[in-house]
Amino acid sequence: MNKKADTLLFLAWAASLTATLGSLFFSEVMKYEPCELCWYQRILMYPLVILLGVAYVRKDFKISFYSLIFSGIGLAVSLYHYSLQKISILSESAPSCGRVPCTGEYINWMGFITIPFLALAGFAIIFMVSLLTLKALKEDH
Repeated sequence: MNKKADTLLFLAWAASLTATLGSLFFSEVMKYEPCELCWYQRILMYPLVILLGVAYVRKDFKISFYSLIFSGIGLAVSLYHYSLQKISILSESAPSCGRVPCTGEYINWMGFITIPFLALAGFAIIFMVSLLTLKALKEDH
């Protein structure tokens, strides 16, 4: 068993759990209604908690291939969503995406940290860790 891959898989699971709990905090405690793009990001993040958790317990490092795909798609959605919020040309021409506009910012910490930015960071961590896990597995064989 590869100790490095084990640690990396745990890190990916911890990042997905943190992102999931954070999104639930914003919606259930703070009562921020998610926009449509937030829902897509949740659809990609929430299963990772279960998949990576089970894979960590079973020491199934091959899950990293699948978490790479999920997090890569999530990364793209989050980047698009964050761009809608922060790039004025895009936000002005952004289509309405439901009851809550995707350009809305419930939080704006330090002038750049918004909810899509937090999702982007979570997906980026999982993506990079999944790549590193696959690399560690390749080196082990």
